[in-house]
Amino acid sequence: MDSIRLRPLSRLFLALSLFFASVGSSFAQGTAADPSKAGVAPGATAAAAPAAAAGAPAGDAAAIAAGDALFKGNCAQCHAVNEVVVGPALAGITKRRPMSWIIPWIKNSSKLVASGDEYAVKIFNQYQKQQMPSFQLSDAEITSIIAYTTSQEGGVAGKQPSNDNSPKAEGDTTADAGDDAAGAGKYMNLLLIVLVVVLIVLVVTLVIIANIMKDVLRGRKDLDGRDVEVIDQRFDFSKIYKSTAVRGIVGTLFVLAVLYESIQGAMGVGLQQGYQPTQPIAFSHKLHAGEHQINCAYCHTSVYKSKSANIPSPNICMNCHSQIKTESKEIQKIYRAIERKQPIQWVRVHNLPDLAYFNHSQHTQVGGIECQTCHGPIQNMEVVYQYSPLTMGWCINCHRETPLNTKGNGYYDNLVKLHDSANGAVPFTVSSNGGTECSKCHY
Repeated sequence: MDSIRLRPLSRLFLALSLFFASVGSSFAQGTAADPSKAGVAPGATAAAAPAAAAGAPAGDAAAIAAGDALFKGNCAQCHAVNEVVVGPALAGITKRRPMSWIIPWIKNSSKLVASGDEYAVKIFNQYQKQQMPSFQLSDAEITSIIAYTTSQEGGVAGKQPSNDNSPKAEGDTTADAGDDAAGAGKYMNLLLIVLVVVLIVLVVTLVIIANIMKDVLRGRKDLDGRDVEVIDQRFDFSKIYKSTAVRGIVGTLFVLAVLYESIQGAMGVGLQQGYQPTQPIAFSHKLHAGEHQINCAYCHTSVYKSKSANIPSPNICMNCHSQIKTESKEIQKIYRAIERKQPIQWVRVHNLPDLAYFNHSQHTQVGGIECQTCHGPIQNMEVVYQYSPLTMGWCINCHRETPLNTKGNGYYDNLVKLHDSANGAVPFTVSSNGGTECSKCHY
């Protein structure tokens, strides 16, 4: 009877919901990243543009894979491809400088700066005169690193940053295109928010109209019992939470959530990534290692020749602070420790379990691993914290990805030949030399 008059309202609400859902779907598809403009997303396997410079064959996946491992093992602690970390972003490096300049720079940047090279001096001064370490890499290895970084360019909104204030090449519209894409993305997000707000307003308006229509229909006297029942029907929430099925689902989800958190908590026992204790003396690595560029080995004297990197004794501090900032409250704490003949109670930050064997000299002296590889940007830390997780999986992944520098060492000659004959262009890594065997760290 007259209850049929309520149906157009529900139909209108359903039609509006479907309309806005379809608009939102097409809108999301319309704003999807275009690989031709925004570059290949991390992990993508198609449309990557490998380097074509310095003899790196275009599309040489093996060179890019080797460069990926070398980059993560040597460069990732200070550089990223599309953003500034400690040093400049590497996107567009082959456009700014030729390979004949890049290779000597990576091998010995200080030599290039000392030679008075204009570009090298500019980069050195621009990044607070932080000395990039020298790398004993071959030309082919450096070329593979550049091939990898070039393949990763454009991963951030399609924009290749220019961090060294280098002049923009004529006709180069890449940056402008990236800016336009970013601006368009902002406008699209704003439009989506407006559409959502409009949809909410419409839903509220429809609810109000439905209530008004119910009040109007209640005033009519020609309605039968069925119509009155339809008008006065209410949604009973108690039926939902009293339902056996709903209670079962909620209970199951609760048990799964508790189980998940328990497993995560158990897996996290002993992990201290981010641990940053308060030290008895406010020592700043950012000031000493960063601004003043004091070499790590000056204070940690055994880092290149011993199993552990020792904590410096107060007399090393006094080499400078017997004359510098002698009135500082923090320096006075060192004086008191010396006068009382007591060691400074430094709080250990990096802890490995007793069951794991680790040798600093094996990694720093033999492997040539930089401090930042494990300790992160230590030269930027006011208070030292544990940068890496130091888990077994983290160590094993490093051993799997870090190539061994075997050149000039006859011990590896036959091993490398056997490896290359069996694995082709796959780099000879630490794991290739047995670096993932249990007995290497647990014996």
